[in-house]
Amino acid sequence: MGLKKLKPVTPGMRFRVMPDFEEITAARPEKSLVTDLRKSGGRNNVGKMTMRYMGGGHKRQYRIIDFKRDKFDIPARVATVEYDPNRSARIALLVYADGEKRYMIAPHGLKVGQTVMSGPSVPPELGNSLPLATIPLGTIIFNIELKPGKGGALARSAGSYCQLVAREGKYATLKMPSGEMRMVLLTCYATIGSASNPDHMNVTSGKAGRSRWFGRRPRVRGVAMNPVDHPMGGGEGRASGGHPRSRTGLISKGKKTRSASKYSDKLIISRRKAK
Repeated sequence: MGLKKLKPVTPGMRFRVMPDFEEITAARPEKSLVTDLRKSGGRNNVGKMTMRYMGGGHKRQYRIIDFKRDKFDIPARVATVEYDPNRSARIALLVYADGEKRYMIAPHGLKVGQTVMSGPSVPPELGNSLPLATIPLGTIIFNIELKPGKGGALARSAGSYCQLVAREGKYATLKMPSGEMRMVLLTCYATIGSASNPDHMNVTSGKAGRSRWFGRRPRVRGVAMNPVDHPMGGGEGRASGGHPRSRTGLISKGKKTRSASKYSDKLIISRRKAK
């Protein structure tokens, strides 16, 4: 899982830094675990644009990922490690002893041929899924459930992980990727290791066209618009006044938007570190 620079045959390749894809072992996904992925182009059910700067992009198929890992005490062999266009981390195809196939988010360092399991009594080894109650303190984990049985929701993107730092009562204390300290129920499951493809953060597109392939259209600055289009639009030349705000007038650049009585406040021990 490394990066490579290309010979600048074209201007768009001069600053391009891309993954080497050395960990990928299969070119095509498992047919039984693939479904259609329809795009909205930012339009709602009546065709009105409700999200700007979306549209186009390469056609994709959705890989059905097993975030729950609920086949307990059945060993699964890692058949392939694959690229998934819908997420930044790599995915691994598991073939269980009973013949069933499922995709999981691949942890960093997982190799083809390894065996992984899930359940309350499995050893805390790379790729295994266990409840937080049985994972040793200090362990690096990812794909963590917020509600028991709902499936992993935390630390799923490339290279991300949490650390299990404490247990008290019916809660475990996790150090989040943001630095936040948060309590999660001990009955929630998590996967040992960190999400694969940690070099994703160092990739450089090299040209604007690659954003279009991902379905991202050019973003227009508010100060470049007319007064009718944006609160920060208008003015003579490059003049722009007022506090930075959104198109709907919501002040940005530091205004707190989190609810003062949010249900999860009692589970957060310390907020993330301010930049």
